[in-house]
Amino acid sequence: MTKHVDPITLDIIENALKNARFEMDNVVVRIALSPAVREQHDEFPMICNPAGQMIVGQFGSYIPAVVEKFGGDINEGDVFVWNDPYACKGSISHNNDWCVMMPIFHEGVHVGFSSIFGHMNDVGGTVPGSMPANARTIWEEGLRVPPVRIYSKGVLNEGVLDIMLNNSRTPDMNRADLMALIAGCRTAGIRVCELCSRFGRDTYLAACDLLMLRTRDAMKVIIDKYITEEPAVFEDWVDDDGLGNGSFLIKLSIYRRGDKAVFDFTGTDDQAPGPINFHIHEGLCKLFFGVYMIMAFDPSVNFNEGFYDLFEIILPEGSLLNPKFPAALSNRLNTHTRFFDCQAGALGQRAPHLSMAAGYGTSPHFIFTGTDGEGRYFQLMELLFGGVPGRPRGDGLDGHAWWPLFSATPIEYIENYYPILIDSYRPVRDSGGAGLHRGGAGIEKVYRVMEAGVISIHDDREVVPPWGINGGQFGGTSEKWILRAGSTERERIPSKIDNLAVKPGDKVIFITAGSGGWGDPLERDATLVVRDVSYDLVSRAKAESDYGVILTPEGKLDAAATEARRKAMRDERGEPEPFSFGFTPPERMAAE
Repeated sequence: MTKHVDPITLDIIENALKNARFEMDNVVVRIALSPAVREQHDEFPMICNPAGQMIVGQFGSYIPAVVEKFGGDINEGDVFVWNDPYACKGSISHNNDWCVMMPIFHEGVHVGFSSIFGHMNDVGGTVPGSMPANARTIWEEGLRVPPVRIYSKGVLNEGVLDIMLNNSRTPDMNRADLMALIAGCRTAGIRVCELCSRFGRDTYLAACDLLMLRTRDAMKVIIDKYITEEPAVFEDWVDDDGLGNGSFLIKLSIYRRGDKAVFDFTGTDDQAPGPINFHIHEGLCKLFFGVYMIMAFDPSVNFNEGFYDLFEIILPEGSLLNPKFPAALSNRLNTHTRFFDCQAGALGQRAPHLSMAAGYGTSPHFIFTGTDGEGRYFQLMELLFGGVPGRPRGDGLDGHAWWPLFSATPIEYIENYYPILIDSYRPVRDSGGAGLHRGGAGIEKVYRVMEAGVISIHDDREVVPPWGINGGQFGGTSEKWILRAGSTERERIPSKIDNLAVKPGDKVIFITAGSGGWGDPLERDATLVVRDVSYDLVSRAKAESDYGVILTPEGKLDAAATEARRKAMRDERGEPEPFSFGFTPPERMAAE
């Protein structure tokens, strides 16, 4: 039986753990060197109980599978590291993510784990950045490290470290980032031990159990209220796999079976020949659904794994979401984020007033590598952002990350450390889907390279637009162009391409997708549409065609003309559709 912990102590421990989780972030970004971790915060920490269940964090725990591999042989001072998705049951999902795990001991007694994984600039493989767009197997995607001890009882395993760094094009950055992850885990260990000393070890462990139970009780209420026995079914598509195959279907059915919420991906397409497969850990899958349900239905609930036994996950083997070894995985984010869109589409059918539209649909990558005029190798890897969808509470965010704590790489940082200039960085007009709440706009970023080299690009939502919901319209798609030095003609380049040669003065125009709108655009406050036109987020033509808003030549609202235009549009249209896709799947086109 769990020991009683008074509510005030429980809240203090909960908030102390949350603070420790954010302190882990701060330690990591102060030590790391790569722009991905240091500037964009592409790292994900968590703190777990002795059973390896996440108490605070973001991505859910993979600890039990790793501990099982070592037969429970864990010691004070041990630090484990790995990056092979297949060797850890999908706890991390491509080779670039190096994961660190540390057991926490208080006065010789095991009281939990801390862990962080972060994206490394380069882990070898066939292309700089280690995410080849044309990979057919994971063997092409760089070094694979199964769970091993990098520290054993406090002693660094130099051999493991040497092997990991020797297989990277950016060993200095990787070393700094790895040590940053380890330092973040050690910080969490210090804070957990302080809580055990302050409140007593038994009280701390009991509080961890109660925090899990509290989240479970809250999730049960959410399931009973919003998940029905009748399945809610939704489908969305990934553009292509980088090898010319696609589009790829993800199909999700959500229903309740007894007390459990079932998330069933039966009907999802088979694994792709190219590297968009997402080898997802079942626990991670549960957390993604739990996080969405908490954020949409009750944001006051703490994220932890207390609700896991209330969820059942069905991931057909050999599918896009459960590929067989040695399927390529490096560009799995194109599938990963479509997974989120399917959640929103399915859950939105039961609670449309609480759901959201589809977003920009991946984590767009821009990679520029070469050797500068002084003979030094450089490698820039930047994540770009796009439109975050319209929501019940208001408009979507323009040029924002899917991940809440991510930041854009400062332009000053890029231009200071790499031979490249940023000519412009702006939102894309009309890329946010029309709605009562407008979808967030995508961004256009223009890179001008100052040295010869090669670029790689990974993006999606070029073919399949982000859909709108509750009458909202679909958003704009992505585009990529190159303008060669001395030329006035832009050349279209694919959304997934590796090693495109560039010369000084060439410009790469990187346009990310927008997002879908939420709610009937004819109900949007016309003055907000006028504002968006003045901000160059919406064109005059779209203001009229999508919102029914008429502006005077001076850019002011013509109220009478707007009222008449909206009435005519309502009469012609009737009731708005629940979803606006802007895409007809190939098999449906053939059938029609």
